Amino acid sequence: MINLAYKDIKHSLGKFVATSMGVGMLLGIVLIMIGVYRGMVIDAQVLIDDINPDLWIVQEDTLGPFAQSSRVHTDLRDTLKVLDGIDKTAALTFEGFQIDVNGKAVKVYAVGYDPLGEMSAINPKRLIKGRAILKEHYEVVATDKIGLKLNETIRLGRDEYRVVGITHGTVSSGGDPLIYLSLKDAQKLQFLYSNFRVRNDRLRGIKSRANDLVNCVVAKAKKGFNLEVLAKEIAKYRHKSVYTQEQERIILTKNLIKMASKQIGMFTVILIVVSTIIIGLIIYTMTLEKIKEISIMKLLGVPNSSIIKMIVQETLVMGILAFFFGLLFSHLIYDKFPKRVVLQNHDAAALFAIVVAASLIASLIGIKRVISANPAEAIGG
Repeated sequence: MINLAYKDIKHSLGKFVATSMGVGMLLGIVLIMIGVYRGMVIDAQVLIDDINPDLWIVQEDTLGPFAQSSRVHTDLRDTLKVLDGIDKTAALTFEGFQIDVNGKAVKVYAVGYDPLGEMSAINPKRLIKGRAILKEHYEVVATDKIGLKLNETIRLGRDEYRVVGITHGTVSSGGDPLIYLSLKDAQKLQFLYSNFRVRNDRLRGIKSRANDLVNCVVAKAKKGFNLEVLAKEIAKYRHKSVYTQEQERIILTKNLIKMASKQIGMFTVILIVVSTIIIGLIIYTMTLEKIKEISIMKLLGVPNSSIIKMIVQETLVMGILAFFFGLLFSHLIYDKFPKRVVLQNHDAAALFAIVVAASLIASLIGIKRVISANPAEAIGG
């Protein structure tokens, strides 16, 4: 039995493939946008997983350093140690700024921690060159994404710092590359004022002790102690907000990425709808181009079901072909984006199912025109 869809596609193969490629680029962008969201979720957890404390202690009535401004005194790190149930503590600072790398401004996120303390912010598994910070001043560890080389010197504030280590895959919750500094250096940079500002403050009688502050204190609990009970005790007697590691993860992945996920979801839906409309219009145009032939087939007694089958098959082939073009397109360009894009098989499978369903819906436009075609149109041209 002759396959009408095969004959028709073969007759206009170039146009059919070109159209599928165009729709495929839209579907490729859909996959990229889903991958951007997946990357955001992974990036949001990199830093908190590397630090990996049991408790995050932050300024009272705030959500912590990744969601709101938080300031606590550095000595909170030491006073928490007297609590029964606390094993280790560390004070941390977080700050975003720009550095100059080979004449190019690069936005980075700086993490300050005490290299001589009990807890390190650097995950040893991510350290691919050099070593962690060993001194309290003028050493820095940077991610390879920045482009700095081992033992290279960079200027931060008024001082020169030497790159002693290179990490891989270390980013902030917002996807910015990380650099690590000693706590004292990080505090100095965070509260660094211009010489004019310093002189002006002195004339006003202002003596700032802001460099005694950090953005949060993290703690490891001793085995056998209930984290929720410890968190409530610290919050009550130290007048701080306290979150467990899982609660901080929820703040990052749900609260901070919530708006971005809605925007990406909206664009994804729009692109899928646009792709469906384009496929529907192309099939409708192709149907109009051969309406005389369809009328002749009807006049010869070819049933509507055979013609409808042709339209549905063509639409499905176009949708599936567009999907595979989109899959290829997304895998060719995803690593060119400045932030992490994660393409997952189950996302592609879900999009494939949506494309098949959308193609069936799009075929209805052509089917309606086929059913309404009058056999008399075959006569008279």
